[in-house]
Amino acid sequence: MSDANIAAIQDLYAKFGAGDIAGIVASVTPDVAWGYVGQESDYPVFGARRGPAGVGAFFERVGANEDIRSLDAREFHASADKVFVLGHAEYVLKASGKPVSTDFIHVFTLKGGKVARFDGFLDTAKIVAAYRG
Repeated sequence: MSDANIAAIQDLYAKFGAGDIAGIVASVTPDVAWGYVGQESDYPVFGARRGPAGVGAFFERVGANEDIRSLDAREFHASADKVFVLGHAEYVLKASGKPVSTDFIHVFTLKGGKVARFDGFLDTAKIVAAYRG
């Protein structure tokens, strides 16, 4: 099961790289919880969203706010129904024009081969400071 879960999550990163957001949204459960640590009032991509529509809205916010230069998922580790991804991202915030470079941890919880929960963790202070200019 762990190998299948890792493969499912690696496929999501491939879809993201190809710009296939519809494919990502199709890979979540109807009651998915999706979010990045932090407050939406500090940065529009932060906060929690629910359901496939919420996941779609999340990616719309990413596209509206970030010019992603690289998203490097470096390590995949699985335990039971969870996949932990360690990586690094570099992007430019569109509102301020400031670059951001941050390591991240993405935690996916799968149910029946689909993502039931996504929690993202990164350097929120660095992003908020760059966003505010």
